[in-house]
Amino acid sequence: MVEAIAKAANEVGAWVIHYSTDYVFPGTGEIPWQEEDATAPLNVYGETKLAGEKALQEHCAKHLIFRTSWVYAGKGNNFAKTMLRLAKEREELAVINDQFGAPTGAELLADCTAHAIRVALNKPEVAGLYHLVASGTTTWHDYAALVFEEARKAGILLALNKLNAVPTTAYPTPARRPHNSRLNTEKFQQNFALVLPDWQVGVKRMLNELFTTTAI
Repeated sequence: MVEAIAKAANEVGAWVIHYSTDYVFPGTGEIPWQEEDATAPLNVYGETKLAGEKALQEHCAKHLIFRTSWVYAGKGNNFAKTMLRLAKEREELAVINDQFGAPTGAELLADCTAHAIRVALNKPEVAGLYHLVASGTTTWHDYAALVFEEARKAGILLALNKLNAVPTTAYPTPARRPHNSRLNTEKFQQNFALVLPDWQVGVKRMLNELFTTTAI
């Protein structure tokens, strides 16, 4: 599918925006991944996303590929909503603390993409592969802790009184999950003259929106 889109776009000189994932990397180590680092997908999802990247790079000159991770939005299901629901039902929860990344809002991705397109239309030389996530790093455990802290500040009653930190092995899944989802965004920030906000900024804004709805 990506190859077909890439070829069609290239024929008419159109730009293609493609979103990819940190899952193209092996998920090891502690250093944020850079665009040129060797890829080694952990699972089928990562393999298919990497194949899409390569197809676009091969068949369409005008492309912007954005690798991102830990994406959330205020609408629909998300990690924060799940944690809040469970925290209302249970006195004790266990959340993974050995996977590292930056929760990145769909709103931030949309705003950055729109800006990047405007720049690319005037400077086609910025075409290429970029990492795009919010700044900073956290774990799912610390992400959950922030959600509960903000909920209590907002006056939301939670049954939860104990939040345990557990390793990934506590929750086995059919597909392997990366421990290191950190992505280096220096290239994006330099080429598009943007400073990406800390992950807490977007999460707190999303939580504030949730707290003002009847769904929470």
